[in-house]
Amino acid sequence: MSTLKVNTVLSADTPTVNITDGLNVTGVSTVANITATTLTSTNIVNATSLSHRNLIINGAMQVAQRGDTASVTSGYGGADRFKFDRDGATAVTLKQGGASDSPVSEGFSNCQHVDITTADTSMGSANYNLLTTRLEGYNLQGIQKGTANARELTLSFYIKSTVTGTYIVELVDQSNSSRHVNKAYTVSASNTWEKKEITFPADTTGTITSDQNRRLDINWWLGAGSTYNSGTLQTSWGADTNANRAVGQVNAVNSTSNDIMITGVQLEVGSVATPFEHRNYGEELEQCSRYYYRINGSNLTYFGVGNIDGGNEAQILVKFATSMREPPSSLETSGTANHYTIRVRGNATGTSVPTLSNRNERNAMLVFTAASHGFTDGQSCFGRSASNDAFLAFVSEL
Repeated sequence: MSTLKVNTVLSADTPTVNITDGLNVTGVSTVANITATTLTSTNIVNATSLSHRNLIINGAMQVAQRGDTASVTSGYGGADRFKFDRDGATAVTLKQGGASDSPVSEGFSNCQHVDITTADTSMGSANYNLLTTRLEGYNLQGIQKGTANARELTLSFYIKSTVTGTYIVELVDQSNSSRHVNKAYTVSASNTWEKKEITFPADTTGTITSDQNRRLDINWWLGAGSTYNSGTLQTSWGADTNANRAVGQVNAVNSTSNDIMITGVQLEVGSVATPFEHRNYGEELEQCSRYYYRINGSNLTYFGVGNIDGGNEAQILVKFATSMREPPSSLETSGTANHYTIRVRGNATGTSVPTLSNRNERNAMLVFTAASHGFTDGQSCFGRSASNDAFLAFVSEL
């Protein structure tokens, strides 16, 4: 049995075959009955869309369970898994941009759109503006951080911004006193999609805990005060030093006319940016639902089943689509009581929005309330929506 290696000669029962980097067969018109035991090449990986290379969830910004969200100062909106955070005056609307806003010719029909609605024209020393995504420890063990075999990481993404100049992107190790490394890149043309590829060095200090907790942040800086830009940019892994985090960063939030859009985000092991790993929508939705699971209502949506629990209440069990990262910490609703009903044979209109009671990673018990509902304690019932605007959302974000 023969061994097949790239840029070597293959010996078999057929004529000699030269295999080049692209696995192109040269020198023969046909090849038959070749059996190989080993295939060795770094270039094959660089040119092939192998699965599960991308450590980022929702990097193509396909999933947007919350929808467009206005007046965000610290929180999620638009595309799942990408959060805006700031200190200072800035407020934004987070939107999932569609095909008209996205680099469709590069294979992306959605983006995360940060629309500046309240500008910070003169940043105070402690002010900062970030777009961030957070990764849990279970998904980071392959980078071998903190060991002698630690791996480089390469981040690639597409960005479009109104403001040109120097930007900073940062990795922060949350397992080890916020060790960080920062790299600069340039937005060269205003309101033009540009691809960026940035390689971060390996770090042999500080292993990342293998658990469900927040262990690595990727921060795209959008603006920084002197607390964060007065030192020397930390281009190798080191202890958290605020002054070295955003040196040279332009103020991209200094006007309400400014927009920043990002898509095609991929973080992978190695020093080369491979082609973006496109995952199907169902897979991305399931992964996003580990952190935020939302059931949108209509007049016919049944959220769950349960029983009348005396007084004005019903206990309703809601099952999640996938196991959440941790038992949800909070419940989001439309905020309007009459969007929800308790149903036995008829409907009792809600007089309070549902509240979160017992829960674990797989399901939650909710309390639906309807004053004087007229049902009998112990009766089986449904928790149901009474409006197209009704929803239940379970939050287990990092």
